[in-house]
Amino acid sequence: MSAVAQNLVNALSLGSLYALIALGIALLFSIMGLINFAHGELIMIGGYALLWFAALPFAVTAVLVVAVVIGCALAMERLAFRSVRGASGETLLMTSFALSLFVQGGALLFEGADPKSADVLGSLGASTEVAGLTVGRLDIAIIGVTAVLLLGLAWFLRATPLGVQMRAAAEDFRTARALGVRANLVVAAAFGVSGAFAAIAAIFLVASTGTLTPGMGLRPVLVGFVAVVLGGLGRLWAAALGAYVLALLTVMLQAYLPGGVVPYQDALVYLGIVVILMFRPHGIAGRPGAVRV
Repeated sequence: MSAVAQNLVNALSLGSLYALIALGIALLFSIMGLINFAHGELIMIGGYALLWFAALPFAVTAVLVVAVVIGCALAMERLAFRSVRGASGETLLMTSFALSLFVQGGALLFEGADPKSADVLGSLGASTEVAGLTVGRLDIAIIGVTAVLLLGLAWFLRATPLGVQMRAAAEDFRTARALGVRANLVVAAAFGVSGAFAAIAAIFLVASTGTLTPGMGLRPVLVGFVAVVLGGLGRLWAAALGAYVLALLTVMLQAYLPGGVVPYQDALVYLGIVVILMFRPHGIAGRPGAVRV
């Protein structure tokens, strides 16, 4: 039982990291119908920003990293996505792919292709005993920060005027605009929140791996997209649910697969997702036509 509990804690930590990524993707989809694959490049920018400000105290560095990534997210919205707002899903998708490649190319040009190392939150590298379980301090930080951010996002969407406007836009963007919701403000706010989640995910991702590359955002954004689809497109809480289910599948298969089958872990994880979607084609918590926050 202790081994199962230990694996559940590991899944909770991994799922929290996945949830940070998935929520940034799901928020933009809820409002714009945009799957932003350039979200991975926001994570990459956040990772390199950690190096740029590494000489400063960590609290200052974290604030600057979040500010830089939010600024880049707002620039993406203004320069790349505003002009194609309301276009077909294919156009939005191709725009996000093109932007992703452009930003990756810029990173290769200015930072080089060689991996770089970064020591972030090194003080959290140790483990501690919690109810008889060995839990990494970094895992505790990831779980705690994600919980606070999830609660903060829920409060923001339900208790602030801008959050209510974002929810209205998610329900019916055209009707919300006709009723006086400022489209530019709502979309920019969605990109800003998405950027903030990407920045925090970048901090924890670099703290976990210690490595930076121009392509480091590719796998996280794919994992985030899978989590959004698994949970149910168009619902933020469903995206978080999908992230935790995906993490649970990953950790449990890693823990209990026979040694000879471990190389096929990822294939089996996605096979499990396919099976779930066979019975729940719109995701675990999704419904046909449902776009809600």
